Amino acid sequence: MRVSLGADLDRLTERVIGAAFAVHTALGHGFAEQVYKKALLRELSDAGLAAATEVPFRVLYKGDAVGSYFADLVVERRVIVELKSCETLIQAHSRRALNCLRVSGPPAGLLFNFAGPGLTVKRVLTH
Repeated sequence: MRVSLGADLDRLTERVIGAAFAVHTALGHGFAEQVYKKALLRELSDAGLAAATEVPFRVLYKGDAVGSYFADLVVERRVIVELKSCETLIQAHSRRALNCLRVSGPPAGLLFNFAGPGLTVKRVLTH
């Protein structure tokens, strides 16, 4: 069962997922993450969505900056996108995406794995 994020955010995540499927269909599997990141950035731009790569976020502990995190992509300042090109997604990938959401603020994240013959998609929510 899929949790609704709200109609507007649901539509946005569906558009991002559609763009990722378009990239995977065009390029197939087996490239490095950077290739998919650049292609997805172009696809999102072509779809009229504002997206930025390697967006920095500070990790705070008791009000002090203790590190930083760089999101692969941030779309419309509301969706964090993490890209993988690995044999299989493991729990650590989902945990990292969830931690990224917690420190960055956007309400939703998407985790894509481009390595297989079919694109793997996971939604990540903070609640």
